[in-house]
Amino acid sequence: MAMSAAVITVPAFASARDGVRHFFGTRRHADLLALAVGVPARQSGAKGRGWLLSVKQVHGTDALVVDRPLTDSDQFPGGWDALVTDQPGVTVAVRTADCVPVLVHDPRRRVVAAIHAGWRGAVAGIVPKTIALMAARFGSRSSDLRISIGPSAGPCCYEVDEPVLEQLRAGLPKWESVLRDYQGHQARLDLKALIRRQVEEEGVSAPSVSSVNLCTICHGELFYSYRREGAVKGTMVSGITLVSGK
Repeated sequence: MAMSAAVITVPAFASARDGVRHFFGTRRHADLLALAVGVPARQSGAKGRGWLLSVKQVHGTDALVVDRPLTDSDQFPGGWDALVTDQPGVTVAVRTADCVPVLVHDPRRRVVAAIHAGWRGAVAGIVPKTIALMAARFGSRSSDLRISIGPSAGPCCYEVDEPVLEQLRAGLPKWESVLRDYQGHQARLDLKALIRRQVEEEGVSAPSVSSVNLCTICHGELFYSYRREGAVKGTMVSGITLVSGK
């Protein structure tokens, strides 16, 4: 894991040598980044101009697929919690403040995805559903995928009660394995472990899954946290881009 003043990257997940750039943002990065929702924003960089795209997130399991070049007139007014693209120069991004940002890279088919996974989306299977969508639309194979799970509320702090536990019991086999200090109607939830289990069950090899093991609730100097602050005072931005010419 490498950390600049504003973003976190995971070289073991992907680097420019692999034909991709990625970042998990901190609160400082969010404060510096102007991000329009549902409207592609032009970005300038060392290798020319590209696009940054984020959309309205609704805690569901649907993904927006961007499989054509973007234009200045494009707008995406709907709600999605994952973005998938095969277009070089398009940064697909998600916003989080305790939920899990998940980045996916298929180096064989040259496809990337950014996923916003809160407990609702994670239990409903947004990550495996996005993997299935990549397979259906672009021919991606789980065995080729590389996945990185970003900073989120950790099991050290993320206490959940009966409404969440009820959904876990209904939707997740061996649900107790992603809980700590389970007391019948209360526990601490390990969202990263839940997602890691799901992707490995989809056929992604364990060495191809990396995690940034930082808790957004614990680290107030680095991250916004809805749970800690009691309101949405800001969100981190995480994204991934196919590099042109690779």
